[in-house]
Formats: sequence, C-alpha cells, structure tokens
Amino acid sequence: MNKKYYSGVGLVILGIGFLVFTLLNNLLFNSWRLDLTENSLYTLSEGSEEIVSAIDEPINLYFFFSEKSSEDLTQLRSYATRVEELLDEYALIGDGKINLSVIDPEPFSEEEDQAAEFGLQSVPINAAGDELYFGLAATNALDDMEIISFFQPDKEEFLEYEISKLVQSLSVAEKPTVGVLSSIDVQASMNQQTFQMTPAWMVIEQLEQLFNVEPLSTDIESIPVDVDILLVIHPKQLSETLLFSIDQFVMAGGKLLAFVDPLAESDRPQQASPMMPAPPTEQSSNLNRLTEAWGLTLRDNVVLGDSQAALAVDSGTGTPVRHLAIVGMESENFSSDDIVTSSLESINLATAGILDISEEPPGSIEPLITSSAYSMPLDSFQFQFMSDPQDLMRAFNPTGEQYVVAARISGSAPSAFPDGLENSEGEHLTQTQDINVILIADTDILADRLWVQVQNFFGQRIASPWANNGEMVINALDNLSGGASLISIRSRGRFTRPFDVVQDLRREAEASYQESADDLQSQLAETEQRLTELQSAQSEGNLFGLSPEQEQALVQFQQEKLIIRKQLRDVRHQLDRDIELLGSTLKFINIALIPILMTLLLLAMNVLRLRREDH
Repeated sequence: MNKKYYSGVGLVILGIGFLVFTLLNNLLFNSWRLDLTENSLYTLSEGSEEIVSAIDEPINLYFFFSEKSSEDLTQLRSYATRVEELLDEYALIGDGKINLSVIDPEPFSEEEDQAAEFGLQSVPINAAGDELYFGLAATNALDDMEIISFFQPDKEEFLEYEISKLVQSLSVAEKPTVGVLSSIDVQASMNQQTFQMTPAWMVIEQLEQLFNVEPLSTDIESIPVDVDILLVIHPKQLSETLLFSIDQFVMAGGKLLAFVDPLAESDRPQQASPMMPAPPTEQSSNLNRLTEAWGLTLRDNVVLGDSQAALAVDSGTGTPVRHLAIVGMESENFSSDDIVTSSLESINLATAGILDISEEPPGSIEPLITSSAYSMPLDSFQFQFMSDPQDLMRAFNPTGEQYVVAARISGSAPSAFPDGLENSEGEHLTQTQDINVILIADTDILADRLWVQVQNFFGQRIASPWANNGEMVINALDNLSGGASLISIRSRGRFTRPFDVVQDLRREAEASYQESADDLQSQLAETEQRLTELQSAQSEGNLFGLSPEQEQALVQFQQEKLIIRKQLRDVRHQLDRDIELLGSTLKFINIALIPILMTLLLLAMNVLRLRREDH
C-alpha cells in the first residue's frame, strides 16, 4: 500500500484529486464564509444586507486603487485589500444587483482619466509628482452617480457605513422630505419694520440643497404624511394635539431631530434691551412632555457653564473676556463611535442646556456631545441682568461631572400618550421597538453668528464656516434619512491594530533608560558649551593665543564629547533592544520552533506506528 502511494502514479493521482477538490470547492462552496475576526470585520451587518436586498436596479461599483504608486506604502496597501474584500462581500450578497470593477489607474492611462472624470481625489506621494487614487465611484441605471473620493484609513470604523450609505443613495429615487417646525424665524421672511427680506439661516439653505424642505407652522394639528424627518427647532408652548401628533409620528417610525433650549439667545424679542431683557422663561423651550417618557429630560431654567470650553467674547470695553456659557466644544467632547459626531472638530454653543438620562431608560440613550469635567449648572435667571461675563467666574465652582448636551435615543420606547389624546377617536400607537430621535440642548447652535461668516458676492450668499455646526446638522439628517437599516450600522472594529506588547515594551524601555539619556544629553550640552567658549578664545588667538592649560582642556573636552556621544548612542540602542529581542523570538517561534515541533511530533507518531506494526 505504501509503495503505491509513493509511486509516480500515486503522486499523479493525488495531484489530480487535489485539483478536482479545489475546482469543486470553488464551484460549490464559493459563497461560504467563516469570519473568525474579533469584530466580524468581513461580515456585513444586517442593516447592510437589508439595504442591498432592497436594490431594484443594478448598481455598478468602480474601485480605484493605484497599485504601482503604492508599492512602498505597506499599511495603505493592507487597508486597500480590506476595502476590496469588503466590496467583494457586497457584490456577493447582491447576487447580480451589484457589479464590482477593480481598476488600477496607472499614470497617463484611460483609467486615470476615468478616475478624474468621476471626481475622485488623487494624493501626491513623492517629489516626482506621482499621484495615488484610492476611492470608489458608483452609478445606477439612471446614470446617477455617488463617490467616496478617498478612503481615509483613520475613518476605518465607519467604512461599512459609508459604503452602505452610497449604495442606498443610488437605490432611492427621491430626496427625503424634512419638515421644519420652528418657533423662531429660520426661513427667509419679510421684516415687517423695514419691509426687507431677511435671508434664511445658512443651515436651512444648506438643507434645501440636499433635501426637500417643507416649512411647518407651529399651529398645525398633525404632521403631514409626506414628511420623512421632522426637524423641530425651539418648540415653545406647542399644543397638546401637536405634541400627540409628533409622538405618533415617532411611534410610527418617523425620525426626529429636535433642538431645545433653556435660554435661546436667538429668540430675544425685538424690544428687548440690556436694561430690560426678556425673562428667561420666554426664551426657553423643551420637549419634556415627550422625551421624558423616552428617558431624556432637559433641565428647567439651567444653563451649562464650562470653564475649559469657554470662548472669549467682546466685553464692550474692547477687552475680550471668557464667557462660561458661550462654549466651543472640541473633538474630545464628541462621541467617536457615532457617525454624526465622529468627524467633527469644533462646535460652538451659547447658553446651552443640560440633558438628564433616566436611571432605567426604556431604550438606548447614547451621549453625542458632553461637557468637560470643569463644568457646572448655572441658573438661567442670572443671565437676565448680567452685563459683565466675568461675573460668572466669581461664583463658578466646577462639579467635576461631565454633562450631556446632545444625545441619541434608539431602541424601544413607550408613547408619551399611553391612553391617547383626550376626546380623540380612533386607534393610536402605544410603543415602538425602533425609535430614532436626536435631541440637542441648544438652538443657538444653528444661528449663523456662531459658526459661519456669510458674504454677499454679486447677489449670491457665500458661506465661510469656522466651526462644524452646520456639518453636524447635515450629518444628523443624513443619518436619519437613511432609515433604520442605515442607522443600525454603527462603528466597527479596525482591521489594523497597534502592537500593544511592543508599545508596552517601548514605554518600559523609555522609562528605564530615559533618565540616563537625559543626564548624558545634559553633559553633552555642557561640554559643547565649554568647547565653544575655548574655540572662541582660540579664534582670538591671533593676538593672545591659548595657554598650555587651555589647549590641554580643549583636547580633553573634545575627547569627553566623543565619549559622551558614544554612551548616548549606546543608550538609544538599548531602547530598541527589548523590541528587537521580541521580534527575534517571534520569528524563531513562527519560522523554526513550530516546524521543529511538528517534525518531532510526526517522527514520534511514525515510531509509534512502526512499533505497533512490529507487534
């Protein structure tokens, strides 16, 4: 039997059998997947599968990656492989609805022209002018086009979300309708005193470019059926009927983005003046009648004060002063796990409120914006007669707590009207398992003065933003417009991971050797200073020359400098010694130890088999 298998014919049979097995495996089991990664990086979420299954007409994906230009960019090539493999998964579950083409846009080729025509971004990678493309273009049967101009590795957690969003945007024929329900004038309107048109807030103008915007009056009794997303701004004294309609809109799967405020600066009456300001109660708004049932409440008459995020404002005397209630939130204040805030750098707010999350919310509540630990609640009434923002500093005592300014409500939630509306007829919804609400405790965040400079250029309004306020609103509505499937796709794990053990070793080595390196560096600086002084004296030696003692000291310092530099090099080499040892150990284990152990195991099994045959 052994001779048969080790003969030439046996080897040929084994080779043919292997080829047949591989062919059958590719034909019969090519759709089978086993994803053993920690965060299932190669498995699409249910939301993505739902989006792909809803495609009616085929979608063409064109993945552009410059192979030759990226030869020396190992990490980027690994990420490109990750992107391509994920796109393969979309094409696989699309079952013919998604056609994927992988294109290498070589310099001066038609493929490069095609990438530029799609609008993909090229990145210069060297002084020779070579450029790299790493993006995705997609088209549908109606010749609509969407692109991801460049896949940024630092946004890897949202890779699946971006691709699914692109696919869904090509499968949806019409723009979503955003109903704007506001107690303050955010739309373009006529000024009754000057009889001149007041332009719309810039954030509303931006929304009109991306969505079908439908203005809604605050005295309506029901939300129109064609509204996909409800944008509520500064809701004041809304009728019970309208609140019930908003509640039922959310219970039925409608999306809600609401801006509430304990003290809306943008709602200051025309007659208000520094001497006779409007009472804070007239400038406050909330949706607590609804959101309290969902687990989130705006504190009444409370304004957030944050000394770390406080912005400088004009005090009226020409000297800027920091205002505790006018704050500029930065990246550390934003949730990095939510697509709405993950890419933001700065958000400016004025007299924002504080949102309290109930101890046992019915669903999931995730903070999007939080204050720093150098914050405290401020009574909104003290702003009524405040003339100097520095007055806030005198009694300011941070609590050490981080307060929630914006949050997302998802999951299950009960209706705020469990028994329906009094004297109403017909059935009503009492709960939902898929609520989608984003609540932000500031309305001034939308005002132009806090985030954008608007200039009139030959009749056109040109916006120059200095903060991300508008981008956050667009992100929120864009996310909510994607429906439950897209919203369910949250941040995923990273394909590239840091070498934690190596980093720990580096930190330990630096802690052990850094003190010695600092001492040597100090000695080297002192020696070089003495050498400079002696050499300066030597340059003046045309008149006086150096004494024998000075010449001997000069030679001695030069020798000490060489010795210290050698010691410093040795110390720096020691910093990498443990890491190199770890690398050598891993190489030995993978290259030599495992094969040796396998060989010894096979030899031991062979010896045991021979002994059994002898017996």
